[in-house]
Amino acid sequence: MTEHVIELTKQLIEQKSISPDDKDCQTIIINRLKALNFTIETLNYNQTKNLWAYHGEGETIMFAGHTDVVPAGDENKWLYPPYQATIDNEGNLYGRGAADMKSGVAAMICAAEDFIKQNPNHKGRIAFLLTSDEEADATDGTIKVVEELIKRQEKIDYCIVGEPSSDKTVGDQIKNGRRGSITANLVVHGIQGHVAYPHLADNPVHRFAPALNELISTVWDNGNQYFPPTSMQIANINGGTGAENVIPGDLSVQFNFRYSSELTDEIIKQRVEQILQKYNLSYSLRWRLSGQPFLTKQGILTNTAQKVIKNRLDIDSKLSTSGGTSDGRFIAKMGCQVIELGVINATIHKVNEHVNCGQIIILKDIYQQIISELLA
Repeated sequence: MTEHVIELTKQLIEQKSISPDDKDCQTIIINRLKALNFTIETLNYNQTKNLWAYHGEGETIMFAGHTDVVPAGDENKWLYPPYQATIDNEGNLYGRGAADMKSGVAAMICAAEDFIKQNPNHKGRIAFLLTSDEEADATDGTIKVVEELIKRQEKIDYCIVGEPSSDKTVGDQIKNGRRGSITANLVVHGIQGHVAYPHLADNPVHRFAPALNELISTVWDNGNQYFPPTSMQIANINGGTGAENVIPGDLSVQFNFRYSSELTDEIIKQRVEQILQKYNLSYSLRWRLSGQPFLTKQGILTNTAQKVIKNRLDIDSKLSTSGGTSDGRFIAKMGCQVIELGVINATIHKVNEHVNCGQIIILKDIYQQIISELLA
C-alpha cells in the first residue's frame, strides 16, 4: 500500500494548478474521499476552490494544505516538463508542486485511506481542509474556511499542515509556529528640482537616509526560546525620474518585518512612526499585515509526531519556527494545536523542483501512524 501515494502525487502534479486555479486537483481528491464515505463540502469564494471534509466524530485531527502552485518560470530550464510528473533513475519525482505541496497532500489522503480501511470504526474524526489560494493572495482560501468553521463552532483538536518543513531528511524538522509578517509601504515626500539648485528643492533621499540608518540598525527585540529576534529588511526602494540632473520629488520604500511573539503589529507600527517623526519627515505610510505569529508549545501533538518519527526513522526531530508564513497562522485562531510536517524544502519554488519517492512514502507512513496514535 505504498505505490498509491506516488501515483496520487503524480496525478496532482499533472494538474497545472497555478494559484488560484485548482484545475481538477480537488475533484481527484473528492472522488477518493467519497469512496471512504467522507462528508464533503466545497466552500468556494471567487476564483478559489476550498474543500472541507471529515470522517467520524469526536476528537478531531485535521490535515490542511493547498493544491495550488507557483508558476514554473522558464520551462526550457527544467530537466523535465514541469507539469509532466517524471521519476528519474534515482527515484526523484520532478514537477512543479512536487515538494510544495502536492506530495504532502497525497501523503495525507493516502494515510487516511489506509488507516480507515484498517480501522473502519475508528474513534474520533479525521478532517481535511484544502485550498487553491495559498501561493497567491491567501484571501479567499483557508482564512475564509476557518472563519466559517468558527461560526459553526467546529472544534479542531490537532492540525497537521503538510507544508515542506524538513531540512535534510523527511521528519528531521517540525514547524510548531511561525513568525508574524507585516510590510510597510512608505513614501517620503520632498520637492523635485534641478541638481544644480538644491536650495530650491528638497531631496527625500537625503532626508530619509538618517531614518533609514536607524530603522536598519534598531534591535527590535531579542527573540525568545521559540523565536529568533525580529528581522527588518528593505524589500524595494525607488526614487528619481531616471534623469541624472533631477532631484526626485518622492522616495518609495517597502520594508518587511518578520517578528517574534515578543512584539505585536501595533508596537512595530508605533516604533516606526516614532523614528520617522523624529527626523521631521513628510511622508505617507500604508501597512499590510500578512499574519500574526503563532506557536504550539510542546504538547500532545508535538510529542506524538516526534515519537512517531523517532520510532520510524530513529532520528530526533527538532521543533522550529523559522521560515515564512503559512496557512497555519489562520488555523491557529481555532485554538487547536498546529504543526507543519512535510517533505524536504530544498527545491520549493525552484526550477527542477523535486522530491524523492522514498521520502513521500515515509511521510505517508508518519501521517498514518500519528492518526493511529491519536485516534486508533
